Amino acid sequence: MKNKSKISSKVRYVVIAAVIAALYAALTILQNVLLPGTASMAVQFRISEALTVIALFTPAAIPGLTVGCMAANISSLSALGPYDLIFGSAASFFAALTMYALRNVRVFRLVIPAALMPAIFNGIFVGFEIDFFFINNMKFDFADFLFQGSLVAAGELAVLFVTGLPFAYIIEKRNLDRLLK
Repeated sequence: MKNKSKISSKVRYVVIAAVIAALYAALTILQNVLLPGTASMAVQFRISEALTVIALFTPAAIPGLTVGCMAANISSLSALGPYDLIFGSAASFFAALTMYALRNVRVFRLVIPAALMPAIFNGIFVGFEIDFFFINNMKFDFADFLFQGSLVAAGELAVLFVTGLPFAYIIEKRNLDRLLK
């Protein structure tokens, strides 16, 4: 019986990660189709980023969000194409990893420190990507990096504070987090 329980928990982990990946990719792709550019430009409001708060409740969100971001970026019509696959996905991975690590840190009973992680990592990784590969043709310019990184981070903060934190609050208040464990 013990072996069966271990297998079922591994299967559950993979299923949760796959569902998160599919939701993230589908929401991003749908948004890009319905509202072109809003999920793939420097100033973006990717509704799918609200799903990053699931990393507060399960480690399965770490691979789920990373793979979902990869799938969305592969299908993206973004000018950054393959670069976004690498940098955007790495940003999602590190953001989800640190969100999970900070899941119990609260400010005014809110997960604000964790909610800042996608803005920080995407601001750095994607800001660099836009500056280096798109704006400055394989050259780094610190001022452009700061500007582009700030635009990316602002979009992330808007999504996380407008949709992500309320989503996390609802998950906790309705005890839906137990479904993710």
